[in-house]
Amino acid sequence: MIRFEHVTKRFRGTSKPALNDVDFEVQRGEFVFLVGASGSGKSSCLRLILREDQPSEGRVVVLGRDLHSLSSRKVPYFRRHIGSVFQDFRLLPNKTVFQNVAFTLQVIGSSRAFIQQAVPEVLALVGLEGKDKRLPHELSGGEQQRVAIARALVNRPQILLADEPTGNLDPATSVDIMQLLARINAGGTTVVMATHEAGFVDQMKRRVIELRGGVMVRDDRHGGYGDTSAIPSLTPQAEKGAAATAALTAVLQLQREIAAQPAPAAPDAAVVPASDPAPATTTEPEVDPAPGTRPIKIAAPAVDLDGLGIGGLDADGRGVADRLGLGQEEDEVGPTT
Repeated sequence: MIRFEHVTKRFRGTSKPALNDVDFEVQRGEFVFLVGASGSGKSSCLRLILREDQPSEGRVVVLGRDLHSLSSRKVPYFRRHIGSVFQDFRLLPNKTVFQNVAFTLQVIGSSRAFIQQAVPEVLALVGLEGKDKRLPHELSGGEQQRVAIARALVNRPQILLADEPTGNLDPATSVDIMQLLARINAGGTTVVMATHEAGFVDQMKRRVIELRGGVMVRDDRHGGYGDTSAIPSLTPQAEKGAAATAALTAVLQLQREIAAQPAPAAPDAAVVPASDPAPATTTEPEVDPAPGTRPIKIAAPAVDLDGLGIGGLDADGRGVADRLGLGQEEDEVGPTT
C-alpha cells in the first residue's frame, strides 16, 4: 500500500537531512502512528506520500505507483485516492458544512446526483446530521475537525493521512476524533497519523513507527508511544526569595508614598531638631510639642510576612528585612511651616 525504500530527503540550505535512510512498508487496512519530537520527520513522510515533495534518494511507492515517475499532470488524479486531515481544519469560511464537503466532489467533476447522495452519508458517518447548513464559525472546534474528516472521506479514499488532527482540540473532543478515526479504519481505510498524543498511542496499541532526527529508530506492531522523558513538565518551579522580595518592595513603596504626603502648614512654626532622641512610635507623644509645631511620625505599615511564608526572627532576633539588608529605621520628619 505504502512503501518507503531507503528514503532520504534533504532540503536546500540545510546540512542535516530531514529523513535519512527511512525504510518501512504499510499494508492495506493498517492504522499506523508516526511519533517523534518536532522536527523528527513525521510531516516530511506525509508530504512524500501525498507527492507534495519527492525524495532526494530512494523510492516512495504508494498504491503500486512509483511517485518519482508520476508526472505532474497525473498528480491530481493520484490524490483522489488519498484523503488528508490537518491540525488547522482548513475549511472555507464562507461556505456551509454541506458546501465544504461537496467542494471536493465538485473539483473532480462528480455529478450533482452523486453529490446530493454522498455528502449526507459522510456527514452522518462523522456525526454531523442536521448541521449541513451551518457555517464553520457556528461550529465548535471538534465539529470543524469532523467537517474536515468528512471532506477527506467523501471521495471514498483508500488512504487517510492525518497530521496532528487533535492538536487544536480539548482532551474530551480529541477522544471523540480518535474514536472516529478508529471506526474509519475498521471500515477498511488505511490510516497513517502523525501525533504527539502519547496517551492515545499507548491506549490504542496499534503499529508505531518512531522517528528521531530523521532516522527511523523503532517499528512496533502493537507498541506504545515510547520514551516521554523529553516531553517537558508543566509544573511551575518555585523561585526562592520571590515572595519575600515582592512583600518587602511593597512595604518600602508604601513608606515612600506616606513620606511624600504634604502635612498641613502652621504659622510661626518652631523648628524641632531632626535628631530628637525620643524613639519613634506610631502613637502620639505624651508631651505636647512646642506651640506651632507638629512632629510627624512615620512607621513601616504592618505587613503579615508570616502569611507569605517568610516571616519570623532568626537566632539573633533579626527580621527578614534585616537579614536581606532591606530594613529601615523609622524616620521622624520635622514640622513644616
